Amino acid sequence: QTPLKNFINMEHELVQLAEAIDWDSVENEFKGYFAELGRPGVPIRRMVGLMLLKSLYNLSDENTVARWVENPYYQYFTGEFVFQTQPPIDPADFSKFRRRIGEEGAEKLLKLSIQLNADECSQETEVMVDTTVQEKNITFPTDVKLTRKIIARCLLMARKENITLRRTYTRELKALNLQTRFMNHPKRKREGQKAKKRLQTIGKALVNDLERKMNSRQRKLYLNDLLLYAKVLTQKRADKQKIYSLHEPEVQCIAKGKEHKQYEFGNKSSIAKTKTGVIVGAMTFKGNPFDGHTLPEQLDQIKRLSDMTVLSAVVDRGYRGRKWIDETKVEIPGNGKRSDSYYQKQKARKKFCRRAGIEPVIGHLKQDHRMQRNYLKGAVGDAINTMLAAAGYNLKHWLNKVIFVL
Repeated sequence: QTPLKNFINMEHELVQLAEAIDWDSVENEFKGYFAELGRPGVPIRRMVGLMLLKSLYNLSDENTVARWVENPYYQYFTGEFVFQTQPPIDPADFSKFRRRIGEEGAEKLLKLSIQLNADECSQETEVMVDTTVQEKNITFPTDVKLTRKIIARCLLMARKENITLRRTYTRELKALNLQTRFMNHPKRKREGQKAKKRLQTIGKALVNDLERKMNSRQRKLYLNDLLLYAKVLTQKRADKQKIYSLHEPEVQCIAKGKEHKQYEFGNKSSIAKTKTGVIVGAMTFKGNPFDGHTLPEQLDQIKRLSDMTVLSAVVDRGYRGRKWIDETKVEIPGNGKRSDSYYQKQKARKKFCRRAGIEPVIGHLKQDHRMQRNYLKGAVGDAINTMLAAAGYNLKHWLNKVIFVL
C-alpha cells in the first residue's frame, strides 16, 4: 500500500483546497442525516468530497467515480491516506445521498464554498442579482408527442395489470403516426391536424376504459397517473399551468426574449454575486414568478449564507417596481434624476456596466458546472443542481486565486 503523500505534489491545488476546508465542521453538520443504528454508511467526507468534485469539474455520477480511481489527488481530497484501486462507491449512491440531504444539505455545501472566499465578500455591501432559466432534461414538447406517450403508457399499463381493453387501436395508430409526420408542411397540415385530433380521442378512450375496468387496488395505485393523462389530453393552447412533460410535470415554459431560443422549458433560477465574483446566493422558484417578486427571498438567503450586510442590490429592468426591500436599496437602470450631475450619471453608468458582469458568470455556471441541462428529478432536484453549480463555481474561483499566487 502506497501512501499518497509519498508521491503526490503537496502544492497541488486540490491538496491546498483539502487543507483549507474544515472537514470536522462538515461532518458535524451532515451527521444528522445519518442514523446511528444499522450498517455504517459511506464516510461523510468521502461523499461530500465527491459531490464537490463532481460540481467543480463538470462530471457525471459515473465519470466522477471512474476519475477517482485513477486520480490520486481526488482520493486525497476525499480523505484517503493510501492509493486505492477500487471504486469508492456505486454511482447510484449519489442519488441516494442527494435524496438524503435534500435542498437544505445542498445549501450547506454552498455556504461552505462561500466561507472559503469569506475574505473577499465579508466587507462587501453590494450584490448583483439576475435570473436565468435552468433547462430540464426533456424533449421539446408537442401535443402529438405527449398524446403518443400517453397511449403507449396506457397500453403498457393494461398489459401489466392483465386488463382487457375494449380496443387497442394498433393498426389505426400506425397510420395516424404516419399522417402526423411532417404535419407542419403546408400540403400535409390539414391531414396532420385531423390525425392529431383523432389521437387525442383515442387517448381519452383508453384512459376512460382503464378507469372503468380497474379494481379498487389498481385505481388507487394508478390514480395520479390517470389524472395527469386526463389533464394533458384536455388542455388547450391558451391554458395556464400546462403540462409539458409526463415524467417532469413541474416544468414551466419560460420566455426570456432570446432571439435564437424563444422559449425554454425548465425552472427559474436566481443568482447573486459580489463585485469580486463570489456567488453568495443561488436558489430556484416554482412556476414563473415576476423577477421583482424573487428578490426578497434571494436577499434572505444571502443573509443566511454569508456575513454580508447588503445595502445595495443592482439589478436589471426586469426587477422594476420596488426601490427598497427593508434596508437594501434596489438600483435599476434609468431611475436617475434629471438634476443628477455629470459625475453622478457616470458613476451610475459604471455601476450598471459592472452589473452586466453577472451574465458571463451565469454562462460559466451552465457550461462548466452542470447547470446547462438539469438531469435531477423534481423541484428538489432543480434546487440541488443550482446550488451545487454555484458551489462548484466558488471552489473554482478559490482555486484560480491559488494558481495565480503560485
